Amino acid sequence: MGILNVTPDSFSDGGDFFSPEKALLHARQMVKEGAAIIDVGGESTRPGAAIISIDEELSRVIPVIEAIRAEIDTPISIDTSKAVVMRAAVEAGASMINDVRALQEEGALEAAAELQVPVCLMHMQGGPQTMQLAPDYDDVVLQVKSFLHQRIECCIAAGIPRELLVIDPGFGFGKELVHNQVLLKRLNELLEFDVPLLIGVSRKSMISQMLDLPVDERLYASIALASIAVWQGASIIRSHDVATTLQAIRVSYMCRTAEN
Repeated sequence: MGILNVTPDSFSDGGDFFSPEKALLHARQMVKEGAAIIDVGGESTRPGAAIISIDEELSRVIPVIEAIRAEIDTPISIDTSKAVVMRAAVEAGASMINDVRALQEEGALEAAAELQVPVCLMHMQGGPQTMQLAPDYDDVVLQVKSFLHQRIECCIAAGIPRELLVIDPGFGFGKELVHNQVLLKRLNELLEFDVPLLIGVSRKSMISQMLDLPVDERLYASIALASIAVWQGASIIRSHDVATTLQAIRVSYMCRTAEN
């Protein structure tokens, strides 16, 4: 899953692809490098990010989705929590919803049930404005699993088939470094839900906390985390750096699945 942030304030690439023209160029490049999904987001969810209006989010993502869909057949995911944006994005050509709030916002669950496209449910303790102030867990893996189980059951009850569901433990979303490390170490415990596991660790601050690296020097560590995640059973890796990450995770997957 290649990341396409059409935002001015995302932590890694804010402003880089803010115009539809630059966004389309980057989408083309990621597809050329092997991206199987393009994840378009119009609202930053970094810690402390500002909330934007529905109209502002629509004005950022819809022209980009339409431009990509007119030229590229690769599936497009819409990274949003707003029901109105979900509907408009799917109408414009998106075929997946990636929701950091796991369809908990008003009307989101109903919209996803109506649209019947794949949905990624992510765990986050708190919200982007507060999530990193004081994250607290007794057992981060058990609590993440409990939340995801509850959201899966809500989706199924609302009419979204299990076959359309994807889960994401939410690395860096309401979690300290130790929580992220333990989640990665025990990632295979999330496979019990029998749905694909999406992981987003690309360039995240947990790398800075471990290695004291700025955002633009976190490529190799991001690849290492992605490779560990695939070894643990992850099905989808969300990345800023498609070509290099894809090489690494292919090797990790082929070794993990090799027959005796």
